[in-house]
Amino acid sequence: MGMMTGTGPLGRRPAGTFNTEQTLYLEPCPKRVRVVVAGETIADSRDVMLLQEAGHQPIYYFPSGDVRSSCLEPSDRHTRCPRKGKASYYDIQAGDTVVEAGAWYYPSVLDGAPAQLAGMIAFYWNRMDQWFEEDEEVFVHPRDPYHRVDIVASDRHVRVLLDGEVLADSTRPVALFESNLPVRWYLPRQDVRAELKDSDTVTRCPYKGVASYHKVSGQDLVWCYRDPIQEAARIQGLVCFFNEQVDIELDGELQERPESPWSHGVKSEPPAVTRG
Repeated sequence: MGMMTGTGPLGRRPAGTFNTEQTLYLEPCPKRVRVVVAGETIADSRDVMLLQEAGHQPIYYFPSGDVRSSCLEPSDRHTRCPRKGKASYYDIQAGDTVVEAGAWYYPSVLDGAPAQLAGMIAFYWNRMDQWFEEDEEVFVHPRDPYHRVDIVASDRHVRVLLDGEVLADSTRPVALFESNLPVRWYLPRQDVRAELKDSDTVTRCPYKGVASYHKVSGQDLVWCYRDPIQEAARIQGLVCFFNEQVDIELDGELQERPESPWSHGVKSEPPAVTRG
């Protein structure tokens, strides 16, 4: 199923609610979701809501009754969102660990915003220690139910070049098609001619796992998922070059370099984690 079918946002029976400008979409999530700080579970819910907001990654909102109130202390911080209203914050304390203004909620919401948001609690993802969907740890942000990753074998002839030098040449690539991102071509290491030097760079992706990097000509041009999550097992051990920074030939035809957040090098998380 996708956005247009079944209970999707644009389906005939949407499970969630748009705001009047259709910049917010709030829907129930069937997963059990947990948040852990300093080894303590501070939120545990089977009734989370997932908020999709234009220009942002999705965010989980928890019923207040599924959050440990003993871990929350009202904060002096307040902000205002033009789409949702005025937000109040909580400091989070778990053992000796304090996360200042690590959680927020909207006591009330603006007209046109999903009314169910009022009173629900959200957490800054990267300031929590661990997140779990069911019993599996998830990194970077919630898995978007409308984000798709297709990994398929291909017989395309892929050549990777940099300043005219052939870095890789393969007729057995694996193509990874990911929603709203450039196609990525994963290649066997045996088909790489360039010298790959290990890099200290590591990024995480909620849909594929932990990526390690290799340098070519002093730049982080190549990444590899040595132990991807099960859904991405077909790219295990294969290497991929940044389309944005090298030249890719497919069946002899030079491809245009895509413009993306990685056009000028790998960035710190979270942008780098959704590169493909």
